[in-house]
Formats: sequence, structure tokens, C-alpha cells
Amino acid sequence: MHMHKAKVDEDKEVGNGAITSWDTPLEAQVEEVCRKVKAIPELQNGYNIVGQSQGNLVGRGLVELCDDAPPVINFISLGGPHAGVAFIPNCSQFDALCSHYAALLGRGVYTNYVQAHVAPSGYTKLPYDYLVYLAKCSFLPKLNNELLQKNATYKQRITNLKNLVLIMFQEDGVVKPKESSLFGYYADGIPGPVLPLQQTRLYTEDWIGLRTLDETGRLKLISVPGVHLLISLSDTMRYVVPYLKDGA
Repeated sequence: MHMHKAKVDEDKEVGNGAITSWDTPLEAQVEEVCRKVKAIPELQNGYNIVGQSQGNLVGRGLVELCDDAPPVINFISLGGPHAGVAFIPNCSQFDALCSHYAALLGRGVYTNYVQAHVAPSGYTKLPYDYLVYLAKCSFLPKLNNELLQKNATYKQRITNLKNLVLIMFQEDGVVKPKESSLFGYYADGIPGPVLPLQQTRLYTEDWIGLRTLDETGRLKLISVPGVHLLISLSDTMRYVVPYLKDGA
């Protein structure tokens, strides 16, 4: 996750890079980012977020969960698993860290231990175990306002965004289904065809304000060629850079 209009030095980084992104629960990551953002004077009048992959959920947590924080103006999401992932990530045979945590996920994604020690478990959404996901998944059901008791503050804070730009990679093999980057997902309990955002209850019942953003022209749903996070310079200039300019 990158915060525009701020000089991010070592004391502004969160945790220990890749290790923290795997082993620290997402809500704890959000809390640390929240604390650090509020301490950066340059951000107090507002800033833009460009999120990459899982970092988008930390960024969205910053918008929804961080009290008394400076305002986020534009949120640009590259390959974010916003509606969850239905599969344990594929790891390169040379990526021992990924393989270690993928093995833990495979042993019981909704166990208390895995939820507390493997960050991606907080947004793993097994379509055939939807009720268990709601009860046991520690982060995404809250962030997406999927729980029975809705939090109006989350919706209000999302609808305060000037623009929410969601970018999906057409050959994404990390976020599965890839449509999750646009909040598309399988129907609850049915691992079949992926529903586009507009056919989900998240949208029709406007749980976090996506329909409100859409109806006011502030939700941008974009599909680009390429694998996970591999965006061309031309697509970057077309879909990302305009939202980072002063006054955008």
C-alpha cells in the first residue's frame, strides 16, 4: 500500500515487509497503519491510496476502521481481494515462506490458530462454507459489513471517498476468482459462476456504499490485461496517475 503525498521512510513502514504481511492479522496491520498515518503531518488535509494485492484490504481498513484519521481522497486498488479468495494461494517451489503459510491454511483456515497467525486467512472465503466463514473469519466479514449487525460508519466512510478505482488483472492467478478485485464473487454457498458486483447483496443492499458510489459516478471498475499486479505503463498513465494529481 502506498500513500500519496507523503515521504515514507523506515519509521513509517509497517512491520517486517513480506513476513508481516503473512503472519500478522490484518486488523493488527490496520491498527498499526492507522497509528502511523495519524502521526504524519503531511497527510492531515487528505491523501490518496494506491493499494496492491492484499495491501488493499489494509488500505480499506484504514478508511473504514481508523477513527479520527485524515481523509482518504481517492483510493486506487490494483488486484485487491476485496470479496475474498476461494483458494489457497499457489506458491513457487522456491518461495519457502509462501509454502509454509499455505500449508497452515490447508490445515484449517478458520481455526483460531490460523486466523491469528496467517493474514490471508482473514479474507479466505470458502463458498461452500459461507456460514462458517461469517462466524469464524476474523476480518473480511467485518470489513465488508456482511455480518447481521451492519455498521453504518463503514458505509459512511467509504461513501466519503471522491473516487474508488478498482482494477482487475485479466490473467490474475493469485486472486481467485480474479473478479474479487471488482467485488465479484460466487453466490453464497455455491462455488459456481462468479456474480458481478451489481448482482451481489453487498451491492444491492449497499452494505458498504458501493452502490452509492456507483450511482454518483465515483466507482470505476476497470479490467486490464496481464497477470497479478503486472500493469503496463500506458494503463498506469490512463487509470492510476490521473487520480494522483492535485485536485483530482
